Amino acid sequence: MSDIYDASQVAVEELQARAVARRHTWLLVLDLLFGAVAILLVLAFFFYLYAFRQLLLLYLPVFLDGTRITVLISLASVIFAVVFGLIGVAGRLSRFSVLRWLATLYVEVVRGTPILVQLLLWYYGVATALTQMSIDPYRLVYSLATTLQMNSLFQDPNFDPYLFGIIGLSFNYGAYLTEVFRSGILSVERGQTEAGLSLGLNSGQIMRHIIFPQAIRVVVPPFTNNFITLIQDSSLLSILGIVELEHQTFGLALPQVDPNNKMFVFIFGALFYLILCYPLSLLARYLEARIARAY
Repeated sequence: MSDIYDASQVAVEELQARAVARRHTWLLVLDLLFGAVAILLVLAFFFYLYAFRQLLLLYLPVFLDGTRITVLISLASVIFAVVFGLIGVAGRLSRFSVLRWLATLYVEVVRGTPILVQLLLWYYGVATALTQMSIDPYRLVYSLATTLQMNSLFQDPNFDPYLFGIIGLSFNYGAYLTEVFRSGILSVERGQTEAGLSLGLNSGQIMRHIIFPQAIRVVVPPFTNNFITLIQDSSLLSILGIVELEHQTFGLALPQVDPNNKMFVFIFGALFYLILCYPLSLLARYLEARIARAY
């Protein structure tokens, strides 16, 4: 009986091995097929760019200039958004109910209204109110830059769209980062804070040495996603007259009579956004994997 049982077990194992081999063969075939299709698509895209090489070479400097403005606006906006987010999360986690209520109101109102409306309110609402109060933002910023010996950066007196556009983006994404930072802080167990207090650490030391290092692994992926979305939403600033990448794209595409040329300009502009955003996605995956290995 044992011989029969052993033979049947061997037969079952052989069948399972054959099934696994067939599955691996199909997976290999599908992988090869996917790789071939991907290579063909890349080659087709490069051929498409080559077919419109004259437009590409003609408009490339303009797109590079628009990309430079987009990068500068995005970097400035994300820095101020982090400041708004830190202020917001301090209010959300405050012991004072008034601060918690104000921070919650800020987060819910900003996240519940369209960003385009907020940008228009900042530019046409706040800017107009400051003008009626005889407050010139350009003179204030230029005076501060002169004190810091950096006034060469602010030679254009018509920089209000840039100023209020950056403030509008920062104020909007600060609300989202408030919740990102709050979720990261709350992900750390309360017992670790109590352990830090028992060791004689103050709240600042606990935040720096215990909570922040653990919260950052939760914060990195959503923070990077918000930064990528901010870069894309910077295209909305074109409605304020800011000559960034989206503004340049529309300015070059709309006069085109040939629909193929028009489509190429839009695709070429979208390619620059992809070049800006895709490395950030790779960076987020790398940081997430690196931090996960530490835990």
